[in-house]
Amino acid sequence: MLLAREPRIHPVAIDTLRPTQITVGMREVKAKRKSWRDNKSASGDDFLGTHMIPVIWGPKERYYVIDHHHLCLALHQENVKDIAVSVVADLRKLEKEHFWSFLDSRCWMHPFDTEGRRCSYSDLPEKIADLVDDPYRSLAGGLRLAGGYAKDTTPFSEFLWADFLRLHIGKKQINNDFAAALKESFKL
Repeated sequence: MLLAREPRIHPVAIDTLRPTQITVGMREVKAKRKSWRDNKSASGDDFLGTHMIPVIWGPKERYYVIDHHHLCLALHQENVKDIAVSVVADLRKLEKEHFWSFLDSRCWMHPFDTEGRRCSYSDLPEKIADLVDDPYRSLAGGLRLAGGYAKDTTPFSEFLWADFLRLHIGKKQINNDFAAALKESFKL
C-alpha cells in the first residue's frame, strides 16, 4: 500500500533505520557533520523538524531509508538519537524476497559496493552506522557542488556520476589529491 508522504508523529531512533544502499561519500558526511555543528545551537530542533527522512515501512516493522543516507549517518555520528521520518510506502505485509524486489523495481535501493559492482540484497548494511565510504561518491558530490552537473530527481543520480568517474579517474588519485581529481573530473 502506497501512502502520501506523512511524517511519523513520534521520532524514530536513527540507529534502528535500515539503509537501502551500501556506500556513501564520507566527504559529504563530514561536510554535513560540520554544518550541523556550526548551526545546531541556533536551529538544531528547527532543522530536525524540517528534514524528514523518506522511508519505506517494511517487514518486521522496520523503517528502510530511501534517501538522505548521508544526513542520517552524519547525525548519527553527531550523537543525534532520533529523527522524524516520512513514510513513502507501507510494505510491511510483503515477504522479504518480494519486499526487496519491489524496492529494486522502484529504484528505492542501490545495492552496489565500493567498486560499483551489484551485490546481493543480503549485503546491504543493517544499520546506518555500517555504511562504507566510496571515494567516487565523494568525488561525484564534490563535482556537483563545483557546478559540474545539476542535481536532479533521478534516484541515485550521484552514483551514476560516481560510476562514470570510476572509469576515468584512479582511486589513488582521489585519495592522494582530491582537489586534482576534482579538477580532472570537471574537465570530463
